[in-house]
Amino acid sequence: MRIKSFLPVICFAFIAVYGCREDGKPLAQNTLEAPEGMVYIPSGSFMMGGKTDQAEADEFPRRKIGVSDFFMDQTEVTNKEFSAFVEETGYVTTAEMALDWDEMKKELLPGTPRPADSVLQPGSLVFRPTEGPVDLRDLSQWWEWKIGASWKHPEGPGSTIEDRMDHPVVHVSFRDAQAYARWAGKRLPTEAEWEWAAMGGLEDAIYPWGNTPAEQAAEKANFWQGIFPYRNEPMDGFVGTAPVRHYPKNGYGLYDMAGNVWEWCQDKYRADAYAQELSPTEAFDPQGPIEAFDPGDPLAEKYVVRGGSYLCSDSYCSGYRVARRMRTTADTGMGHLGFRCVKDVR
Repeated sequence: MRIKSFLPVICFAFIAVYGCREDGKPLAQNTLEAPEGMVYIPSGSFMMGGKTDQAEADEFPRRKIGVSDFFMDQTEVTNKEFSAFVEETGYVTTAEMALDWDEMKKELLPGTPRPADSVLQPGSLVFRPTEGPVDLRDLSQWWEWKIGASWKHPEGPGSTIEDRMDHPVVHVSFRDAQAYARWAGKRLPTEAEWEWAAMGGLEDAIYPWGNTPAEQAAEKANFWQGIFPYRNEPMDGFVGTAPVRHYPKNGYGLYDMAGNVWEWCQDKYRADAYAQELSPTEAFDPQGPIEAFDPGDPLAEKYVVRGGSYLCSDSYCSGYRVARRMRTTADTGMGHLGFRCVKDVR
């Protein structure tokens, strides 16, 4: 519901695709030519899941996963790219439509009163810093439902993307991301594909840039420096989203696999997804669970988002770790939520 919600990598000797340098960094050889704006991600296997004391319970148990090769967007989908999609198709995003109470109440406890019509107007969730320390379990302390907020008006009425066309599009729901992907002849990545690609060929990396701690990596990605959610020290150069390609790319040529905006994956979210017994076929190119389940919000069907955002910090969620899993419902749009696409090689 929109108002409520929002790996050792084996350095394999696949000679036709990748070699491996002594420092563990990938050495590109004869990769396939990728479509414009995309990069080739080689096949391989890795240990998927949490690897530090920051890991959450839903990142365990670690297990070996195989992934086929694929193409991936080099950057998050930008406002410019999403504008082209909207102009050609006339698509209207979830945030630009009034909330459907009949759908919303399916995810609420029976008897929940219907909100006033003024609350059900088109809008989305916008970040609002607090004045000081707050209970980090209560997201309502820093998320505000803003009538009129959308991908075209990220902070609400009066805001614009005119000077942010090279920034990632935000306030896009899972359905919006799927619609764009279909139009582009692509799809959303699986969780396994996303995590494998994020490491960029490094062996069991904690972050897309390697294992350098986040507090020493302000120049590596766009995330929160300071104390969340009230003191942000923009050591990385930005308080909000940053232009794509601003920070260094990882070993596969991908930008912003950590920070900037969270990215939709195609998998439904289950807190115990990794604990479910995997058959030999499911261990290769896993597609995620058939049914979603979040024990903290059991009536809501949620999907996985990955990569963290400009709001992530070690004091709160460490979302820029490659193994970090977050989730939200399909109709959720937020000011730090975007996506990138993938495309099958064959």
